[in-house]
Amino acid sequence: MDATTLRRAIARTPLAPVAAFPKRLARVARHDAKVLRTSARWLFTSREHHNYTYDLTKLSRQHLAWFVSVSCDVPVRQVRDWFAELEGDTELRGHVEAATAAAARRGLADRQVRYARRVGWYAIVRARKPAHVVETGVDKGLGSVVLAAALLRNTTEGHPGRLTSLDINPEAGYLARATPWADMVDLVIGDSVASIGALDRPVDLFLHDSDHSRVHEQREFEEIEPKLAPGAMLLTDNVTATNVLAEHAERTGRRFLAYRETPARHWYPGDGIGVAW
Repeated sequence: MDATTLRRAIARTPLAPVAAFPKRLARVARHDAKVLRTSARWLFTSREHHNYTYDLTKLSRQHLAWFVSVSCDVPVRQVRDWFAELEGDTELRGHVEAATAAAARRGLADRQVRYARRVGWYAIVRARKPAHVVETGVDKGLGSVVLAAALLRNTTEGHPGRLTSLDINPEAGYLARATPWADMVDLVIGDSVASIGALDRPVDLFLHDSDHSRVHEQREFEEIEPKLAPGAMLLTDNVTATNVLAEHAERTGRRFLAYRETPARHWYPGDGIGVAW
């Protein structure tokens, strides 16, 4: 009896789980060793303690391009061009590096610029040409300057727009306080739900990225609904943790899609983008 026949015979007996255990153990050990190496490297090379930044795997970038293409009804080749446009913006990259190095909180931030899913935010703004974008949750302001960079490009093409960035922390947004990006941004400090209620012009694109509790996310979408312009798009950074936006889309007669990113060379499993339109 050859080895293959023997394995097949054992697989049909009560000894199958015992015989398979060494192979299963080896696979788990290889996976865990890779995770431990990646985690150890991050612990000693990164300064970040939350809002982690990283690159995406090649496959995850491809899926993100198609996600934007479908939700914004634009050719995927154009979406890839917008990704390259952001990543080739040396002025923005240099600003983020320099501002991070000079910031009071530089001990908790990496200087290396890694946009991850934010390239999707950028492409969505380039595709939708919104006149008014609102984001909740700013932190350092990396997402804010990415959105502002897209609005700057749109403006040069005859589609001006502004970004209202809401955060409860008065120290938030230091990356978005330099021109030309600051010229696109109205930074509002205060509770996001109250700040949404005080908005005085229609919103074409709304992004939830603040308190990630289900209750707070739901309150933001309920509060923004009467402020939305016709055909507005809703985004959430919380789609891997809750089904809030999907449920809101169903109640309001919208379509919904979700994308989950896969970080490259990072222990964090990644976040995602939920979109309703």
